Amino acid sequence: MQGSWLSANERSRGRFRICFLRAALVAIFSLAALGQSQPERLPGDASLRKILAYIHTGWDTLTRSTSSCGAASDPKLSASPIIYLPADFKSPQDLDEIQRVCKVTIAHLPEVIHQLGTTDADSIQPPGLLYLKNKYVVPGGRFNEMYGWDSYFILRGLLRDGRVELARGMVENFFFEIEHYGAVLNANRTYYLTRSQPPFLSSMVMAVHEAQRAAGQDDRDWLETAYSYVKRGHAMWTREPHLAGDTGLARYYDFGDGPAPEALQDETDIYRQASAYFLFHNGIPTYEGEAADVPAGRSSGSAYSVRVCGTAQSQSSCEPERLIKLKPDYYKGDRSMRESGFDISFRFEPYGAATHHYAPVCLNSLLFKTERDLEEMSRLLGKDSDTAQWQRQAEARRQAIQKYLWDERQGLFFDYNFDKAQRSNYLYATTFYPLWAGLATPEQARAVVKNLSSFERAGGIAMSVEDTQAQWDYPFGWAPIQLLAVEGMRRYGYNAEGDRVSIEFLSTVLENFVREGTIREKYNVVTRSSDTNVTAGYAVNVVGFGWTNAAFVELLHSLPPEKIAQLGYATPPRGALH
Repeated sequence: MQGSWLSANERSRGRFRICFLRAALVAIFSLAALGQSQPERLPGDASLRKILAYIHTGWDTLTRSTSSCGAASDPKLSASPIIYLPADFKSPQDLDEIQRVCKVTIAHLPEVIHQLGTTDADSIQPPGLLYLKNKYVVPGGRFNEMYGWDSYFILRGLLRDGRVELARGMVENFFFEIEHYGAVLNANRTYYLTRSQPPFLSSMVMAVHEAQRAAGQDDRDWLETAYSYVKRGHAMWTREPHLAGDTGLARYYDFGDGPAPEALQDETDIYRQASAYFLFHNGIPTYEGEAADVPAGRSSGSAYSVRVCGTAQSQSSCEPERLIKLKPDYYKGDRSMRESGFDISFRFEPYGAATHHYAPVCLNSLLFKTERDLEEMSRLLGKDSDTAQWQRQAEARRQAIQKYLWDERQGLFFDYNFDKAQRSNYLYATTFYPLWAGLATPEQARAVVKNLSSFERAGGIAMSVEDTQAQWDYPFGWAPIQLLAVEGMRRYGYNAEGDRVSIEFLSTVLENFVREGTIREKYNVVTRSSDTNVTAGYAVNVVGFGWTNAAFVELLHSLPPEKIAQLGYATPPRGALH
């Protein structure tokens, strides 16, 4: 792609708005510096003022507490609301009121949890909300709990809005999860006690620490506490079963077996779809088999019927019905894909079936970033021997990433199947993670940016180049990936590309907000629309939406004032991009 998708005529028509919108941006910057948003006071473009007001008030709308009635309900399941406390935790008094007023059951977990995977989550019935001490912000819609990686982006938005205490409280909730539930969880529901999510905890800690320090509050005691929990969170990824063979890298791995409970009730029978796909796309290994040949029990889920009939459709023209099942290894891959956060995509083979056989670019880039953050924290705390240790660990991971995940010929980072000793060739937008984490060389960054056109569309960066009907593949773009990619490119000096992608995505979100009055979790970046046609996974395009709200204000904040004017022209000329 060459240049901007804005035509010369459009740029000419937009000149009169530059000063108008520059004033809006100055107001944004000034208020952010004061730790306030107050978007209702912003001069300038009415639609920009409205979306910033929506985001500002949205933080309150999306805030939950396990001491409030609205938090316990779970749109993904039909179970009665119940809040579970750690087995050895005394019930707080405010829960007595919740129990009485909200008709919510309060119970304790059956055992003390020290590490993820030591508890049979499926045996905790009915499933329920896991108690957290502080308030937190949820993504929205069906996601009515505190999520692991969503929270990093949400936290960025909260800090931009000056809500440091709420952001700090969320980070401390993750400390509580590590202490009482064994890890930073996918989210605080009992059925998530088998898996974590992409490790952004150190990034959250550093963001809060820097915000506190900027406010004249350099709390070393808090940083000391944070350091200990980040170390414990990091340790889970550096021991079995999260090791990616002998590569020195990590993998995603869910400790549970069989179908994911939330998928059974809320994802349009995803496992039936997967069964049909594998039946007609026979590969090696096969992920389905005749029911009699698949081990019985929870790990292999339900059976699905198959009958071959003639086109006449009469009973006499049909073969006898046969039953098939998905194999346990498929379900392990499906669950592990959910730990990655990219559910569902075909990146780790169709339906994510082989996720646990890959060393992913995203995970290992984040662990490199964690190790560098631990190095910095230990330096600030005067732990010299720890500093040297984290420096060595980060360098070892960097070298392993270079060896296994970088493809010199294609100029991109790819995931690595450590069982097959084979690098993937699936183009995926996580190739920008090494730039964001700062582990790419300048030459690698140049090569990745040179390949930007493989992913860039009229509305921003598409997740992949494969149209699989899964929401984490083409043609969909997601706010957190736009933010990481843009910040990664800017880190290496590619500001023009960062500006362009920011404008493409921001204008897409803004255009759809003007039409619908809301912000969504994902967008079709080819049509620049919130209309999505997802068949693999849950179909709804959830409104809210925590990380999109946050990414919008962060991307907007990073744009030069003169670029803001281009947001007024949300629709590119036909044929201007791909």
